[in-house]
Amino acid sequence: MLTRQMALDYARENIRVNAICPGFIHTYQLEQYLGQKPDPEAAWAEVLAHHPMGRIGMPEEVAATAVFFASDESSFVTGAHLAVDGGLLVRP
Repeated sequence: MLTRQMALDYARENIRVNAICPGFIHTYQLEQYLGQKPDPEAAWAEVLAHHPMGRIGMPEEVAATAVFFASDESSFVTGAHLAVDGGLLVRP
């Protein structure tokens, strides 16, 4: 709701407010977290099994979303929430 309210508050000033909602992203922190599990391979397999795309996102994919929001290509986009999660949130 904060994203939507700020988008409304600043739209007349031509300030766009959008949110990037990343899912599991292959980072050092994720590697450390899953590596501490009793069975790291099983933990990775479980995470992968939940993703409809069958893989973990890469930091560059989140960065590309940020670049899109910062570019003129999204000049008429405000108040949006974009999930960068490989379909994780749309699973039944």
